[in-house]
Amino acid sequence: MVLDAYTEEIIGWSVGPALETAYPFEALTMALKRIEGLQVVTIHHSDRGCQYASHEYVGKLKDRGISISMTEGGDPKDNAQAERVNSTMKNELLKGMVFHDICDVRRAVSRAVDFYNNECPHMSLDMMTPADASSRTGEIAKCWTSYRQALRTDGQPWTGIKDNGQPM
Repeated sequence: MVLDAYTEEIIGWSVGPALETAYPFEALTMALKRIEGLQVVTIHHSDRGCQYASHEYVGKLKDRGISISMTEGGDPKDNAQAERVNSTMKNELLKGMVFHDICDVRRAVSRAVDFYNNECPHMSLDMMTPADASSRTGEIAKCWTSYRQALRTDGQPWTGIKDNGQPM
Protein backbone atom coordinates (compact mmCIF):
# COMPACT_ATOMS: atom_id res chain seq x y z
CA MET A 1 0.00 0.00 0.00
CA VAL A 2 1.05 3.56 -0.64
CA LEU A 3 -0.22 5.89 2.06
CA ASP A 4 -0.53 9.67 1.84
CA ALA A 5 1.01 10.70 5.17
CA TYR A 6 -0.95 13.99 5.31
CA THR A 7 -4.42 12.51 4.76
CA GLU A 8 -3.68 8.91 5.80
CA GLU A 9 -5.48 7.91 2.61
CA ILE A 10 -4.40 4.74 0.84
CA ILE A 11 -3.69 6.10 -2.64
CA GLY A 12 -2.15 2.98 -4.14
CA TRP A 13 -2.35 -0.71 -3.40
CA SER A 14 -1.70 -4.09 -4.92
CA VAL A 15 -1.75 -7.72 -3.89
CA GLY A 16 0.49 -10.46 -5.18
CA PRO A 17 1.43 -14.03 -4.30
CA ALA A 18 5.14 -13.25 -3.75
CA LEU A 19 7.51 -10.50 -2.64
CA GLU A 20 8.25 -9.32 -6.13
CA THR A 21 8.77 -5.76 -7.30
CA ALA A 22 5.80 -6.01 -9.68
CA TYR A 23 3.19 -5.62 -6.94
CA PRO A 24 4.62 -2.62 -5.08
CA PHE A 25 5.37 -1.14 -8.52
CA GLU A 26 1.67 -1.52 -9.37
CA ALA A 27 0.70 0.22 -6.11
CA LEU A 28 3.19 3.00 -6.81
CA THR A 29 1.82 3.46 -10.33
CA MET A 30 -1.71 3.73 -8.92
CA ALA A 31 -0.55 6.30 -6.36
CA LEU A 32 1.28 8.37 -8.97
CA LYS A 33 -1.86 8.49 -11.13
CA ARG A 34 -3.81 9.64 -8.07
CA ILE A 35 -1.48 12.62 -7.47
CA GLU A 36 -0.81 13.39 -11.13
CA GLY A 37 -0.96 17.10 -11.84
CA LEU A 38 -0.81 18.11 -8.18
CA GLN A 39 1.97 20.46 -7.16
CA VAL A 40 3.29 18.51 -4.19
CA VAL A 41 6.71 17.74 -2.80
CA THR A 42 6.77 13.97 -2.53
CA ILE A 43 8.89 11.79 -0.27
CA HIS A 44 8.60 8.02 -0.59
CA HIS A 45 9.30 6.33 2.75
CA SER A 46 9.57 2.56 3.06
CA ASP A 47 11.41 -0.19 4.80
CA ARG A 48 14.46 -1.67 3.10
CA GLY A 49 12.61 -4.54 1.44
CA CYS A 50 14.22 -5.77 -1.77
CA GLN A 51 11.13 -4.82 -3.75
CA TYR A 52 11.44 -1.14 -2.69
CA ALA A 53 15.19 -1.05 -3.27
CA SER A 54 15.00 -2.68 -6.71
CA HIS A 55 16.47 -0.86 -9.70
CA GLU A 56 13.04 -0.66 -11.36
CA TYR A 57 11.23 0.74 -8.31
CA VAL A 58 13.93 3.25 -7.34
CA GLY A 59 14.25 4.27 -10.99
CA LYS A 60 10.56 5.16 -11.19
CA LEU A 61 10.84 7.26 -8.02
CA LYS A 62 13.90 9.08 -9.36
CA ASP A 63 12.28 9.61 -12.79
CA ARG A 64 9.40 11.40 -11.03
CA GLY A 65 11.73 13.50 -8.85
CA ILE A 66 10.52 11.80 -5.68
CA SER A 67 12.85 11.89 -2.68
CA ILE A 68 13.59 8.45 -1.26
CA SER A 69 13.61 7.72 2.47
CA MET A 70 14.17 4.25 3.90
CA THR A 71 14.25 2.99 7.46
CA GLU A 72 17.68 2.39 8.95
CA GLY A 73 16.95 -0.99 10.49
CA GLY A 74 14.11 -3.34 11.18
CA ASP A 75 12.36 -1.19 13.77
CA PRO A 76 8.64 -0.95 12.88
CA LYS A 77 8.44 2.38 14.75
CA ASP A 78 10.51 3.88 11.93
CA ASN A 79 7.46 3.55 9.68
CA ALA A 80 4.65 3.82 12.23
CA GLN A 81 1.93 5.12 9.87
CA ALA A 82 2.42 2.27 7.42
CA GLU A 83 2.59 -0.30 10.21
CA ARG A 84 -0.64 1.05 11.71
CA VAL A 85 -2.59 0.88 8.45
CA ASN A 86 -1.19 -2.59 7.76
CA SER A 87 -2.36 -3.69 11.20
CA THR A 88 -5.82 -2.18 10.62
CA MET A 89 -6.11 -4.04 7.32
CA LYS A 90 -4.88 -7.39 8.62
CA ASN A 91 -6.25 -7.42 12.17
CA GLU A 92 -9.53 -5.57 11.71
CA LEU A 93 -10.80 -5.34 8.16
CA LEU A 94 -9.56 -8.68 6.77
CA LYS A 95 -9.32 -10.72 9.96
CA GLY A 96 -11.03 -14.10 9.83
CA MET A 97 -11.69 -14.03 6.10
CA VAL A 98 -11.06 -17.18 4.10
CA PHE A 99 -9.57 -16.78 0.64
CA HIS A 100 -9.60 -19.43 -2.06
CA ASP A 101 -7.36 -17.65 -4.54
CA ILE A 102 -5.54 -14.37 -5.14
CA CYS A 103 -8.64 -12.93 -6.85
CA ASP A 104 -10.57 -13.34 -3.57
CA VAL A 105 -7.80 -11.49 -1.76
CA ARG A 106 -7.78 -8.65 -4.30
CA ARG A 107 -11.55 -8.19 -4.05
CA ALA A 108 -11.42 -8.16 -0.25
CA VAL A 109 -8.52 -5.70 -0.16
CA SER A 110 -10.27 -3.44 -2.67
CA ARG A 111 -13.37 -3.33 -0.44
CA ALA A 112 -11.25 -2.81 2.68
CA VAL A 113 -9.30 0.07 1.10
CA ASP A 114 -12.54 1.74 0.00
CA PHE A 115 -14.00 1.31 3.49
CA TYR A 116 -10.82 2.58 5.18
CA ASN A 117 -10.58 5.65 2.94
CA ASN A 118 -14.26 6.61 2.88
CA GLU A 119 -15.90 5.31 6.06
CA CYS A 120 -13.30 5.33 8.87
CA PRO A 121 -12.91 8.63 10.70
CA HIS A 122 -9.48 9.14 12.25
CA MET A 123 -8.74 10.92 15.50
CA SER A 124 -5.53 12.18 13.90
CA LEU A 125 -7.65 13.83 11.17
CA ASP A 126 -10.10 15.71 13.43
CA MET A 127 -12.51 12.77 12.99
CA MET A 128 -12.56 13.11 9.20
CA THR A 129 -12.13 10.16 6.88
CA PRO A 130 -8.94 10.09 4.80
CA ALA A 131 -11.02 10.91 1.70
CA ASP A 132 -12.49 13.96 3.45
CA ALA A 133 -9.04 15.07 4.57
CA SER A 134 -7.76 14.87 1.00
CA SER A 135 -9.66 18.05 0.15
CA ARG A 136 -7.96 19.99 2.97
CA THR A 137 -4.80 22.02 3.15
CA GLY A 138 -2.85 23.27 6.11
CA GLU A 139 -2.60 21.74 9.54
CA ILE A 140 -5.37 19.32 10.49
CA ALA A 141 -6.44 19.33 14.14
CA LYS A 142 -6.12 16.11 16.08
CA CYS A 143 -8.66 14.76 18.56
CA TRP A 144 -5.96 13.57 20.93
CA THR A 145 -3.11 15.11 22.85
CA SER A 146 0.50 14.58 21.88
CA TYR A 147 2.20 14.30 25.25
CA ARG A 148 5.55 14.25 23.47
CA GLN A 149 4.72 17.65 21.94
CA ALA A 150 3.44 18.90 25.29
CA LEU A 151 6.94 18.34 26.71
CA ARG A 152 8.17 21.21 24.59
CA THR A 153 7.82 24.49 26.43
CA ASP A 154 9.11 26.68 23.60
CA GLY A 155 6.24 25.97 21.18
CA GLN A 156 8.56 24.35 18.64
CA PRO A 157 7.80 20.98 17.03
CA TRP A 158 9.33 17.96 18.72
CA THR A 159 12.25 16.69 16.66
CA GLY A 160 14.08 14.33 19.01
CA ILE A 161 17.12 16.60 18.56
CA LYS A 162 18.44 18.91 21.26
CA ASP A 163 18.99 22.56 20.43
CA ASN A 164 22.70 21.83 20.18
CA GLY A 165 22.03 19.37 17.33
CA GLN A 166 22.63 16.23 19.39
CA PRO A 167 20.04 13.41 19.63
CA MET A 168 18.08 13.32 22.87
